[in-house]
Amino acid sequence: MRILMLSDVYFPRVNGVSTSINTFRDDLIALGHTCVLVAPEYPGPPERPDDPDIIRLPSWRVPFDPEDRLLVWPRLIAWGRTVARGDFDVIHVQTPFTAHYAGLRLARQIGAPVVETYHTYFEHYLHHYVPALPETWTKGFARRLTVSQCHAADQIIAPSPQMADALRAYGVTAPIATLPTGLPASAFVKGDRSGFRARHAIPESRPVALFVGRVAHEKNIDFLLRMLAELRKTIPDVLLLIAGEGPAEGHIRTAAALLGLEQNVLMLGNMDRGQTLRDCYCAADVFVFASRTETQGLVLLEAMAQGTPVVSTAVMGTADVLSGMHGATVAPENEVEFARLTKELLNAPGRRAALGRLAVADAEMWSSSHLTQRLLHLYQSVKARQPRDMEAA
Repeated sequence: MRILMLSDVYFPRVNGVSTSINTFRDDLIALGHTCVLVAPEYPGPPERPDDPDIIRLPSWRVPFDPEDRLLVWPRLIAWGRTVARGDFDVIHVQTPFTAHYAGLRLARQIGAPVVETYHTYFEHYLHHYVPALPETWTKGFARRLTVSQCHAADQIIAPSPQMADALRAYGVTAPIATLPTGLPASAFVKGDRSGFRARHAIPESRPVALFVGRVAHEKNIDFLLRMLAELRKTIPDVLLLIAGEGPAEGHIRTAAALLGLEQNVLMLGNMDRGQTLRDCYCAADVFVFASRTETQGLVLLEAMAQGTPVVSTAVMGTADVLSGMHGATVAPENEVEFARLTKELLNAPGRRAALGRLAVADAEMWSSSHLTQRLLHLYQSVKARQPRDMEAA
């Protein structure tokens, strides 16, 4: 099968969308399929420059969020004119920005169906980036835009049942399939705990909690800082690692300082998705997470694949990931109770090790190869139900 993916975000921008694209694409190629990805250029050397099927096009910086990009429309359209009927069997749109509208245009041009993954819960996201507008207005706008865009596609993919339910509650009537991103085999390659701690001057005995993700307001990192302040009352040397970058970095540094947590927080920036990030997961004693807007929560699975037990709230996609898990503890969004559950793990190395073993077994249930087979079947079914007159147009 010949698949064209379009996205306004990809590595080196590290987030769940980039990871999802990379994981599915690698597995599709391993199965013998062609998967061309059109993605933005970023400053600096490109990732995977030896891959001829990654097309990098010029991009604009996004206002209020300079780490992200938008594909430049005229350049994207100019590239699209080189695509001929029969070049691709399906178009898979990964972002609801320039890529969405270009995907629809290309679909009409070549007579291919459009599959679109709804990765981000924009209702609880948009108001952080346009704070001058009332939150009720931004939520309403996000819902209306979501419904309009979903109805323009032939098939919607939601990364979790909770996200699928939210889309249906909006009034989306387009076909919706639930398909999370799986973990590649490389996620289970054991990281170097001691090496990572040595590189960052973290003593082996120091209790370490870890957050991995985009440093953005919707990730609820402020709550983790307040929880950390509570936890420090009983574990004074506890350290919270924050691995990621994003528009809220300055805010998080200021919030940590106001809570007197300068010696208890270490911001690491983005990490290489290969060995370095695995080392980071492995170096932590517990992974902590409290985002309210995850459509899946892939970082929870990545942590568990390294044998790091999880303490997390269960909201939206994280509720789906944590359902039935034995290597994770579900915590309420209450600083005192979350801190108590985290303290119990940090103070019990035997229990922590047992939960870590269970966490690896939990993560193995999310194999990417199995989920990619499901994606391929979805492509084939969408292609099969495509009207013949569209194919011949």
